Formats: sequence, structure tokens, C-alpha cells
Amino acid sequence: MNSAPQEAVFYILAATIVVFSVMTVTTRRILRSATYLLFVLFATAGIYFQLNYSFLGAVQLMIYAGGIIILYVFSILLTSTDKDKATRLKNSKVMAGLLTALAGAVLCVFITLTHNFGPSHYIGDEVPMKVIGTALMGTEKYQYLLPFEAISVLILACIIGGIIIARKR
Repeated sequence: MNSAPQEAVFYILAATIVVFSVMTVTTRRILRSATYLLFVLFATAGIYFQLNYSFLGAVQLMIYAGGIIILYVFSILLTSTDKDKATRLKNSKVMAGLLTALAGAVLCVFITLTHNFGPSHYIGDEVPMKVIGTALMGTEKYQYLLPFEAISVLILACIIGGIIIARKR
């Protein structure tokens, strides 16, 4: 792929992420918010595929865009009614949110400009599959089996909590 079409696709995906991220947090309907989040996750997977991280893009689509959004929609439909809408925020909370967002943006720009991003120590386009498997299923330092199990227990607790709340109605 040439550089100009690749940049155009990147800018389209980045604009999609920005627009749908804003729509996710500004809509008043929670089901629409989950749908907009799905578009953000799809565009993020598109950026991973564009960077030739096909494994990471596939994981993004399967785990986040597939599984997590299904859990969100499942819990929303179990616990809310059709008439649920977000209430209007006070001006002080809006200003606090804007100041926090501005501080986060300044911090991100500062870190991006001051950090020296060195080249990856892997030669080639992708990390070898064996290294990914060992990192995901290992129990030593910088390996992710324990956090994965903790998150799965947290998701299970959320599902059970949603069912209990739905049964009370």
C-alpha cells in the first residue's frame, strides 16, 4: 500500500474513533452509547490491522467488539427500561469534566513529546505467536494469567449482579 492511501485510511479511522467516542459519552440513551462504543472498537481494530498487527486486531474484534459489547448490551437490557435516560448534569460537573479532560490531554501530549519511543526489539512485522502465548498464559512476572482470571471473576460477578437486579423487578 502506498503512503498516501494508508494515511487517508488512518485519518478516517482516527476521525471515526474521535467522533464516536464523543457520541458515546454525550448521548442520553445508554443502548445507543453501547452501539457507538462498538464503532469505536471496530475502528481501533482497523488501526491494528493497518499496522500489520493482525493478531491484536483479531483479538480486538473477538474479545472487545464481540464479547464485551454483548455483555454491555445484555446487562443494559436486563437492568434498564425503555424510558431510562441520563439526567442533565449541573454546570459545575460539566466544568469539572472539561477541566479533567483538558488535564488528561495536556498530560498525554506532554508524555508523547518528551518520551523517546525506541524501535521494537522484534524483527519483522509481528510478535511471534509463541511469545504472545507465553505472556498470556504464564504466571511469572509480566505474564497475564492471574489478571485474566481476576477479570473473568469480575465479569461473572457483574452478570450475576445484573440478573439479581433484573429479578427484583
